[in-house]
Amino acid sequence: MSRKYFGTDGMRGEVNQGFMTPDVAMKVGLAAGRVFRRGDHVHRVVIGKDTRRSGYMYEPAMVAGFIAAGMDVITVGPMPTPAIAMLVKSFRADLGVMISASHNPHHDNGLKFFGPDGYKLSDETELAIEAKIDNGFHEALVPSEKLGKALHFEDARGRYVESAKATVPHGVTFDGLKVVVDCAHGAAYKVAPMVLWELGADVVSIGVAPNGFNINKDCGSTHPEAMCKRVVTEGADLGIALDGDADRLILCDENGTIVDGDQIMALITRNWHKRGVLKGGGLVSTVMSNLGLERLLEADGLKLERTKVGDRYVVERMRKNGFNVGGEQSGHIVLSDFATTGDGLIAALQVMTEIKQSGQKASEVCRQFEPVPQLLKNVRFKGGDPLATDGVKASIASAEQELNGSGRLVIRKSGTEPVIRVMAEGDDEAMVNRVVDQICAEIEASA
Repeated sequence: MSRKYFGTDGMRGEVNQGFMTPDVAMKVGLAAGRVFRRGDHVHRVVIGKDTRRSGYMYEPAMVAGFIAAGMDVITVGPMPTPAIAMLVKSFRADLGVMISASHNPHHDNGLKFFGPDGYKLSDETELAIEAKIDNGFHEALVPSEKLGKALHFEDARGRYVESAKATVPHGVTFDGLKVVVDCAHGAAYKVAPMVLWELGADVVSIGVAPNGFNINKDCGSTHPEAMCKRVVTEGADLGIALDGDADRLILCDENGTIVDGDQIMALITRNWHKRGVLKGGGLVSTVMSNLGLERLLEADGLKLERTKVGDRYVVERMRKNGFNVGGEQSGHIVLSDFATTGDGLIAALQVMTEIKQSGQKASEVCRQFEPVPQLLKNVRFKGGDPLATDGVKASIASAEQELNGSGRLVIRKSGTEPVIRVMAEGDDEAMVNRVVDQICAEIEASA
């Protein structure tokens, strides 16, 4: 069955365009409420949001839909996405909703859903909700005596703060560590500095003045330049950049050098392996992770299992094969001992723990491997399927033959826009650049 509303990570789109309108949000609340109204118990849904102005529009629309479907609603205000996943379990709720478009600019927004176990919904459950949005939401309407009610829970922030602090090993404090944290004017603008400070760090906070429109604007994990510059000027030990909903993390060391998700995963995986707490014999990441990471793990007798792009696919593989570390090069880090989805703050705490316990600088701790030269380019197309043309097929086959044994080629369509992403990596940087350019040119010629 084809999807109309759900993508690889819930629903996402431009505010007040397409299906991202308040009337559809209300219908989604009704449909999801109907799917998750199971049994005779009091049904609950937890709703959080980031700092976008449009959240004030979607939140009441969804509240109305869930109440009309007979579910009680607990709103918690601006909170990180992983906090909503945690709160669903903490409140013994049936469903959690995060109103956020993650790292996108303010003119986009989205809806992320979590089941009662704190994990993102399965394809089957998303399709069940889709089926009722347009052609069955009226059956979700309950009689007046069965309407739900809404309340705002004031101390949700405190629950998440204590949960995050509990992931740091007993006895470890961050006294003496100076960190710059960039909260992207997003969902973690209060909780992230609070957690770091309460654990003893000297905290310099930036990106903590949301106005509804500046989320992710020239800041956060997608624009870490401000963090890097501030780390150097402050003489800080580490920089932490989160995205708009704080499920993504990019670091920089004391020199302002970027540390991406691959390096973070390598550090945590190897450290947990030494401590005897690593599960699964390695980690799970996507096809985009650098070949250098795979080689490093192999040298340690560990494995890298790859999935297609999307943290939900990483989590599915982790659950299936018993891994407790996974993530993406882009900075989604999933540590299933502590969370059911990516949590940028918790991942940062693990890195800070290693820095503190080792007594080394961030540049010494975080540079785990030398990345293999890698190039990613995006090519827009107007229609049809350029990847099905003979010219593109021949160009891809030629590139695969050239890279055979010394590199990798990954070509995929974007799930949200008419873009084909072409990535190659290998020991010969000139070859990598050449094959990517050749494929991109062939795609452009055929589009």
